[in-house]
Amino acid sequence: MVVFVIGGSGSGKSEYAEQLAAELMEQETENKELSTSQKDARLVYIATMEPMDQESRQRILRHRAMREGRQFETWEQYTHLEELSFGCKDVLLLECLSNLMANEMFSATGRGDQAAEFIQKGIRHLAEHSRHLVIVGNNMFEDGMEYDRFTRKYLEEMAKIHQYLGRRADRVVEVVCGIPIEWRMR
Repeated sequence: MVVFVIGGSGSGKSEYAEQLAAELMEQETENKELSTSQKDARLVYIATMEPMDQESRQRILRHRAMREGRQFETWEQYTHLEELSFGCKDVLLLECLSNLMANEMFSATGRGDQAAEFIQKGIRHLAEHSRHLVIVGNNMFEDGMEYDRFTRKYLEEMAKIHQYLGRRADRVVEVVCGIPIEWRMR
């Protein structure tokens, strides 16, 4: 199952996504019909924020503290999602698309103009090689401001990913003021 969780800055989307991933993992391990190998599934947090400055390092520390005690195994992956390898029973949390897109578009190891295409490929890969995939995205299309061409391109690429996930995800949840609103549940 693929779940797309979206919300504005400070909306509570990360906390909701982490709780959801932990609950999905708990459901898997409590299932009495699972074989021993399936019960050994991992709860994996795929972190995409590259620690480039003090602010990003502080955000990373805050997110680590939020998930403390939830048994997440953390993998740092700033680009190239399709290179990751997980077991088909693992529960994955990808946090977050906006950092991943910036890294793919603008870092030396990224894909530049092909960022959206490769992120979609990476999402398909993760979905095919996991039990559940929870993806966090930022709602960044509501301010109505004018931007330079680089930022406009970034927003266009993000829109492609959001629309792709809107079609592909089994569940789409928007978190507003800490309240999850289910837009789709298949």
